Amino acid sequence: MLTDLRLPALEVWRLYRGRADCENRIKELKADFGLGSFVLRDFWATEAALGVTMLAYNLMSVFRHAVMRQQVHHTLATLHHQVLAVGALWDDSAKNTKQTFRLAVARKRRSWFEGLWVKAGEPVQLTPVRQNL
Repeated sequence: MLTDLRLPALEVWRLYRGRADCENRIKELKADFGLGSFVLRDFWATEAALGVTMLAYNLMSVFRHAVMRQQVHHTLATLHHQVLAVGALWDDSAKNTKQTFRLAVARKRRSWFEGLWVKAGEPVQLTPVRQNL
């Protein structure tokens, strides 16, 4: 690493370590959220589209953190196929006394899928980030 900062090598490493994953986030925004493909005629329309895209990205990040709780950072396409695109139906047949929302999840995946939503109600353990100023 080459820099003109007058800091010890360890401090330079700590400073740049925080930015190490930003290229992956930009690539994900382009691939999964269409960030690289929208340019509208009006500047403010483009800015609004960017704001909605960033909101969607942040909501999915919270979902990954609160519900998935895995070390692997899954892309939106993977989350879509594993968790979000699940068939369902309202069951209000005469034999049920109350309406039931039934999800069409394969038996092999049912315990895993139910476990996701159990974890969502538990507090999230945050890892403290050391600030290098």
